[in-house]
Amino acid sequence: HVQLQASGGGLVQTGGSLRLSCVPSGGYNTYVMAWFRQAPGMEREFVAAISFRGNRNYADSVKGRFTISRINADSTTYLQMNALKPEDTAVYYCAAQRGWAYNGDRLPDYWGQGTQVTVSS
Repeated sequence: HVQLQASGGGLVQTGGSLRLSCVPSGGYNTYVMAWFRQAPGMEREFVAAISFRGNRNYADSVKGRFTISRINADSTTYLQMNALKPEDTAVYYCAAQRGWAYNGDRLPDYWGQGTQVTVSS
């Protein structure tokens, strides 16, 4: 059973940066690792994903500002967020999906507990 521990959220001003971390345990390290976010009153939305082979997917809203990376030895995954905007404010969730490539047609198989990111204007 995969468990995901996310950390690194906080309060930052517009234009600032944060790096989120996700440490998984208890599962295969070849899973696709992903980040989702949920703002108040909104549905949870996809942010970024990275496969074991290093293929990356990004939401259009974060392309050019966010970078996802991973250490394949243990699947620790990072989300480097630069040029943050108030609309990036949300709870960010780490997730893992079985497979060799991210499949946007189905939800991940495992979720972490979430970490709050707040961007002040």
